[in-house]
Amino acid sequence: MQSLYESDFYGWTKQQVQLLRDQQWNQLDLNYLIEEIESLGRQERQQLRNRLSILIAHLLKWEYQPTKRSRSWLATIRVQRIDLEQLLEDSPSLKPYLTEALQKAYLKSLELASSETNLPLKTFPSECLYSLEQVLDNCFYPGEPSKELEEY
Repeated sequence: MQSLYESDFYGWTKQQVQLLRDQQWNQLDLNYLIEEIESLGRQERQQLRNRLSILIAHLLKWEYQPTKRSRSWLATIRVQRIDLEQLLEDSPSLKPYLTEALQKAYLKSLELASSETNLPLKTFPSECLYSLEQVLDNCFYPGEPSKELEEY
């Protein structure tokens, strides 16, 4: 017989929430609950890596194609920084994972930057030259952007 978890995930979540509220501990589907809670933690880490990837890719684009800088690139950089800040506020236990996440995210950033700029991968450094502090710093833009930021 197919379980509710397999046939109607949303229905299963509503059922499990109600069982928790009613403190019906012996009725809970513990195996799937454990699996889903673990999955939520993995999703938070993945979201952190994805946001870092997009942010770093745009920093690379900003640095390596200064003549193509745009409001859109600037907005993406700013929004990713805001989203990262909020993610870390909501899940501060992700902070120790930041250094590892930065390294993992950089590989994806290279692919994004290369495909979006049409520059070969070898154009970009094989390792991230931006520190974690720089990546997260709202005032950091590679190159000489201080005057240019006012134009956007």
